[in-house]
Amino acid sequence: MRLEAWEIDSTTFTPAQISRWQLIFTPVPECAVNPKKGNYFSVQNDSINEGDSVHYAVAIENISAFDMDSLKVDYWVEDASHTKITLVYSRQDSLRAGEVLLDTIRFSSVGYPNLNSIWMTANPKNNLNIQDQEEQFYFNNFSERSFFVTEDITNPILDVTFDGIHILNKDIVSPKPSIVITLDDENPFLLLNQDIDTANIQISLLTPNSSSYHVVNYVENGVENLKWYPAADEKNTFKIEYLPEYKEDGIYKLKVQGKDKSSNFSGDLSYEIAFEVVNKSSITNVFNYPNPFSTKTHFVFTLTGADIPDQFQIQIMTITGTVVREIGLAELGIIRIGNNTTEFFWDGKDQFGDQLANGVYLYKVSAKINGESIENRGTAADKSFKHKIGKMYLMR
Repeated sequence: MRLEAWEIDSTTFTPAQISRWQLIFTPVPECAVNPKKGNYFSVQNDSINEGDSVHYAVAIENISAFDMDSLKVDYWVEDASHTKITLVYSRQDSLRAGEVLLDTIRFSSVGYPNLNSIWMTANPKNNLNIQDQEEQFYFNNFSERSFFVTEDITNPILDVTFDGIHILNKDIVSPKPSIVITLDDENPFLLLNQDIDTANIQISLLTPNSSSYHVVNYVENGVENLKWYPAADEKNTFKIEYLPEYKEDGIYKLKVQGKDKSSNFSGDLSYEIAFEVVNKSSITNVFNYPNPFSTKTHFVFTLTGADIPDQFQIQIMTITGTVVREIGLAELGIIRIGNNTTEFFWDGKDQFGDQLANGVYLYKVSAKINGESIENRGTAADKSFKHKIGKMYLMR
């Protein structure tokens, strides 16, 4: 501070003798953004994926000898279209003389694609251009930093299974299938959690003798029709379990479309699959595949109805009728309604593990539910069977 005085004495030409100058003032504090103090002037990453958090830290120092009251700090984002978006932020503790406040803010990058700027001002001015509390200077209260948000444009992956398998178009399925629909999104930040609703996954069904699809609702007639399981971690997989009961025989069509939280659809077109329902329990003739075979052959057949046979036996015989191998339900592995290819394979050995000779072998199948034989379902290949007995050829 500098004081100057001008004295004029046109009579005696003697300068005034000043005995005392006294200046009375009310001191005010001064804060400033310090980009070097503690190296705390940063955006967590200059480029982040959409959905990740933006973490911005600024060091604000009281460079005066006077304390400041609780400090008001304003933050806002100027997005790629130069729109100002104010960020909600609470007042900070008082900033005492000589102290440094490491002021931080964290917010989601959702809605800020491409290049943005984050701004901060400490002890800001109001609409009347008056600061929140008195301060010496204002020009050093600002900070600004650019950050780039990589927009989420990747399609999520939709998957649909019937009783745990991926069926082919017009395959036979159970009248009471367990249809599981999953939507898998690669973005670990925008989780498909409890905020997801029917707009994210839409399920429609076309029933036999109907000309239009109807929407499968989450609740129908007051009963929960769909069960959904939100994504719980960064794997970001959302699952829906649909447990219908189709009482009408015929061809159905299921249509599913899904999208993630960035409105990326799982595909340009909805997933569609046709399937057949036959309520009556039946079994087609059982084929072995491959046939002829040299080292192993599996068994192929189709089941209809809602129930799996509780008794299933395949008897392998010589052409003279001698049974050389019996295969029970427990050996066949998992079987299901629809098309089956057994996990089990016959390796051309008898009941005792001895290798059988090359040649023609016969086999007969018995399948029952609750002690009653299942009706045979005719196919175009039935001409290969005589008296429900098939032939297989072992060739080495």
